[in-house]
Amino acid sequence: MKSNYMNTAQLKELMTAPPMTAARHAEVMRKRIAQRRMLEEARELKKAGDSDHFGKR
Repeated sequence: MKSNYMNTAQLKELMTAPPMTAARHAEVMRKRIAQRRMLEEARELKKAGDSDHFGKR
């Protein structure tokens, strides 16, 4: 989980920045979903590999 304290932007910069476009928001969300799916798949593969490893002993 990301820390809220990692953002070094000044409040004025945040308040005067133009809003995110719908296309940009969709792009960000697709990237976030793809990363989450990749992590979930890696966890599942690791879990499956660990259970196979323990079963072979």
